[in-house]
Amino acid sequence: MARRIDVRALIKSRFVHELPLVVAGCALAALAIDMFMVPQGLAAGGVTGLATIIAELTRRSGFELPVGMQTIVMNAVLLLAAVRAGGMRYAAQTVVGFVLLGFFTDLFAPFVSPLASGDLMLCALWGGILSGVGYGLVFRCGANTGGSDTVAQIVSRKTSLPVGTTVMAIDVAVCAASAPVFSLENALYAALSMVLMGFVVDMVVDGAERRRAAYIISESHDEIAYDIMHGLDRGVTELSARGLWSGRDRPMLMVILDRREVSALKTIVAEHDPDAIMFISDVTEAIGEGFKDFER
Repeated sequence: MARRIDVRALIKSRFVHELPLVVAGCALAALAIDMFMVPQGLAAGGVTGLATIIAELTRRSGFELPVGMQTIVMNAVLLLAAVRAGGMRYAAQTVVGFVLLGFFTDLFAPFVSPLASGDLMLCALWGGILSGVGYGLVFRCGANTGGSDTVAQIVSRKTSLPVGTTVMAIDVAVCAASAPVFSLENALYAALSMVLMGFVVDMVVDGAERRRAAYIISESHDEIAYDIMHGLDRGVTELSARGLWSGRDRPMLMVILDRREVSALKTIVAEHDPDAIMFISDVTEAIGEGFKDFER
């Protein structure tokens, strides 16, 4: 039986409420593509990079094939093969993303003047930064723009390759394929832009949500927990732990906190037990009481 989209759930979802932000993100990414990437022959991976290569080849043959239209067609074909990976809701959010991006790319192209023409470094840097911010806004709202991610899901289902590794391999292959069409220099700058874009996307998607998880083993666990709860106003979880060397059972405290609170936590632990053991790890996202709500 064909799966149907739960219209009510989609309407109430955070994705619909943040749709204006998705539109803004797609528009910003499209501006970066039209101002910095396509005019300079920077095919920075993904479906957009492949469309940039094809557009240049068709232009040399005497006719124009718009980049945005190409990305919509390619993504639509790919999505039909990958829709099982995330269900119909995922498909709907992906369609919104790649249609908006393709639409804005072709809409802005006739009106946007290429900036920093001839300066590949400047175009690669600002193209990567602006498109990274745009894509990051889209991903942060739960939407997707298709491209390498969709291809990677198809490959991952057929093989044992991780999705992340496959995405990187596809993007590198697109950059390499642009070298014979444009130049090796263009391909290298496109790769630079691709790396920068990925970094900016990560910062936009979860940079503000990053937390620290601290684990503390101490004889003074009660006093430390009290100061964390009443001094830092953070909840503390007590875990059961056992030292294999000593054979003793003793509790371990776990607390999730902001990066700026790590220094205060170290002070609290040092005051109560200078011999305590504490290790701190990164937490990409914290959801629940005291943090942000679960997405609906």
